[in-house]
Amino acid sequence: LQITTTRNYGETAKAKSDELLEHLLLATLSVTLLVALFLGWRESGVVLLAIPVTLALTMSVFYFLGYTINRVTLFALIFSIGILVDDAIVVVENMVRHFRLPANHGRSMSAVAVEAVAEVGNPTILATFAVLAAVLPMAFVRGLMGPYMRPIPVGASAAMLFSLMVAFVVSPWAAMRFVGRHMGHEANHEAEENWRTRLYRRVMTPLLESKRNRYFFLASVLVLLMFSCVLVPTGLVRVKMLPFDNKSELQVVINMPDGTPLEQTARVAQEMGVELGKQPEVLNYQVYAGTSGPYNFNGLVRHYYMRHQSNQADIQVNFVPVGERILQSHAIAKKLRPLLVAIGNQYGARIQVSEVPPGPPVVQTLVAEIYGPDPVGQIQVARKIKEIFHQTNGVVDADWYLEDPQPRLSMQVDQVKAAQHGIAVSDVAHALALATSGVQVGLTHDHDAREPVPTIVELERADRSSEHGLNEIHLPGVDGAMVPLRELVTVNQETLEPGIYHKNMKRVVYVTGDVAGAEESPVYAIFKMNQALDQMMLPTGYTLKRYNAVQPDSTDHYSMKWDGEWHITIEVFRDLGLAFSAVLILIYVLVVGWFRSFILPLLIMAPIPLTLVGILPAHALMGAFFTATSMIGFIAGAGIIVRNSIILVDFIELRRRQGATLKESVIDAGAIRFRPMLLTAMAVVVGASVILTDPIFQGLAVSLIAGAVASTFLSWPTIPILYYMIHSGNEAVSTSDEGETL
Repeated sequence: LQITTTRNYGETAKAKSDELLEHLLLATLSVTLLVALFLGWRESGVVLLAIPVTLALTMSVFYFLGYTINRVTLFALIFSIGILVDDAIVVVENMVRHFRLPANHGRSMSAVAVEAVAEVGNPTILATFAVLAAVLPMAFVRGLMGPYMRPIPVGASAAMLFSLMVAFVVSPWAAMRFVGRHMGHEANHEAEENWRTRLYRRVMTPLLESKRNRYFFLASVLVLLMFSCVLVPTGLVRVKMLPFDNKSELQVVINMPDGTPLEQTARVAQEMGVELGKQPEVLNYQVYAGTSGPYNFNGLVRHYYMRHQSNQADIQVNFVPVGERILQSHAIAKKLRPLLVAIGNQYGARIQVSEVPPGPPVVQTLVAEIYGPDPVGQIQVARKIKEIFHQTNGVVDADWYLEDPQPRLSMQVDQVKAAQHGIAVSDVAHALALATSGVQVGLTHDHDAREPVPTIVELERADRSSEHGLNEIHLPGVDGAMVPLRELVTVNQETLEPGIYHKNMKRVVYVTGDVAGAEESPVYAIFKMNQALDQMMLPTGYTLKRYNAVQPDSTDHYSMKWDGEWHITIEVFRDLGLAFSAVLILIYVLVVGWFRSFILPLLIMAPIPLTLVGILPAHALMGAFFTATSMIGFIAGAGIIVRNSIILVDFIELRRRQGATLKESVIDAGAIRFRPMLLTAMAVVVGASVILTDPIFQGLAVSLIAGAVASTFLSWPTIPILYYMIHSGNEAVSTSDEGETL
């Protein structure tokens, strides 16, 4: 496997990769320490054995799929650390519990191990496939974001399958050799009620005995859920495609008025460069006037590499290393923008402070595509939309893809006069080409140069930039006299037609912008501008029709489509929503197939919304955007919480088949299964905590951590209460084959 990464100024590829590998190692050690605190050092060693085996097998999948070890695949492995030990935890914990039972003292360790694994085997398989059903559909997200994030669901799914194999093959063998032989003479920890059982019984008994208490508790949970969901429409939790990353560079794009000489463009760019050099966060900068800068990630899609006009300039700004500055790159960009705009306004320049996108690149953060039957009408509509961009608070760097009217000199050769002087029309054209563009006439052999230097003949810039200078060009006539060009041509002043852009064979005018300051997410800036667009009247008298995800079918009427980051946001969240719908259906089908009930799957899936009780308030408290990675964490958390619910409900069913009453079964299941539930949740928390400071994957970490904590502690009493309410009218337990553990 090759290690690849995007190299930033001030950071080497090796340093970035080493940092991610340190995160992976830290997550592994943290999970091991957690298991050791709850189960013991011998048990933690058995669980630890599952991690390198599973990771090695997962990396082999990366190899065969052609993935490299990069930022996304490493985060996929870090994300998997928290869930790949779940199967091993459940199996080892149940084996330890059976080893400690007095009834098993003196029995064969192999028989006890097989019995312990068989008790949790089927629910563990079902729970693992529930997690797979939750994670794998995210691999089918389309668009630019799909390939970018696909290693996460692919890696997590492969890790879960391999962890299941390890939990049933390697973990029981290791537990017998390193744990079982030391359990024979230990005191029975299950014969007497421990503090967890006593606490759980004290809390659950009044809830189970009183209908009013049960409904009050469930109503409180519902209120918490509603309160959490309200955080999104109130703006306390903001939605964004991906958060701003902490890059080591940015690009300043300068567009002077069309026709500005190169010297003026370079002078303005240098003046901005001097201002940039005064900033403590700036390491260095390079100015490119009249030409494009080197290829970079940003310019590849935004076509900055095609900039070569005399009125265009780029400034490549490199920051000091991340560890040597306080501000993140986005904060630096917001700090620099007003300084540069103030300089640009003095010369009529349009400035764009272009940051490296954190994910898939787009033409611009905000892009409005204007379609219509008439080019003049399109430009009028685009001008009004551009004005709305300027007037919307939080929208910056507003511009459009439309050139200003450009004058052009048209010289028509008078063939009669040229013939009288014996001058061919081609001679006139050749002379003008030499004057305006220059002509290579030979090579100069310089002893200090490694290669011959081309010799180009051209007029001075002042002479070739004016009509008077061109008219003073003299051409030799047939009689040897020098004839001025003004006697041979007729000069006409014309205006160049602006360039016309097309998208999918439809004529379009682009209006672009960015967000900074009052609005950091294009979602809310577009909501604001949509209100202004609703009030805008077109020249024909009807309102502007807007599109979001699709291009208009026809250009017979004026319409507008939002593109840029908004298009990717809609596409990604739409696909993730469809994936989540598929997750719910798959989980329901799996649980129905195992429990052979249409009601129990709904009970098991009931805690899925409870993850929002932790996820949304955590985003609000941390001031983090709810991003695509947050949605991935929410969907993955759904699989994890369903896993815990399956194990809990299956144990209730097991206790009832063993002859316990409904009340005893509910309380015993919650008390005995709480430790593996808590361990799996804490493993997810510890594994995800190492990526909590990463700008891009922070949302994933917050969703996993907060969702796992909230859902675990809320589902611990909620699932037993709902189960008790469903079955309280029927204490009889079916012992038919339908409920028999396979």
